[in-house]
Amino acid sequence: MIQMIERKRERFWNIPNFFSMLRILLTPLFLYSMIKHKVLEALIVFLLASTTDILDGMTARLWHQKTKIGELLDPAADKLLMTAAVIILSIQSVSQPNAIPLWLAVSIIGRDIVIVSAAFVMYKWKGHTEFPPSLLGKASTVFQMGIILCVLLLNVLGKTSAFLLWVYIITFVLTILSGLGYGLSGMRWLKDSYR
Repeated sequence: MIQMIERKRERFWNIPNFFSMLRILLTPLFLYSMIKHKVLEALIVFLLASTTDILDGMTARLWHQKTKIGELLDPAADKLLMTAAVIILSIQSVSQPNAIPLWLAVSIIGRDIVIVSAAFVMYKWKGHTEFPPSLLGKASTVFQMGIILCVLLLNVLGKTSAFLLWVYIITFVLTILSGLGYGLSGMRWLKDSYR
């Protein structure tokens, strides 16, 4: 029994999972910095948290430390950080002079809620555990991350820019298209599961 607990502990406490946990712990610090209007500090924390995302995937592959808990922890940490950042940066009294428009924030968070809910149903219903990201999904994530960084950086500089609107629109389109793409994949999976 003790050996089994020790093995589970070893599998959980590896370097990739450490980076995922660190990203989760940095999220409240990012929010606190934003609420206190310490935008430079918030930008640094967000960059550090984003770096842990790169490091957890890289170390998991290089050192063959992929675990089941890591497969859940990594995307959960990503979603927590991204959702927190999108919400706080859409509050105009906190995020100045630039804020993520409400319509974009709703599309990003709404898409994620639908995808996570659908994945949960697929897992509970048929035990489906493989949810590979699509090319559109990866592109929308890159743009969402880019929007957060752009807004933070421009707020640190105290400037606004007309190009932000275009990036907002591109991010919105990619977010909606990727959501539709995941929806079609889910429908195909449902159709195949009835055969």
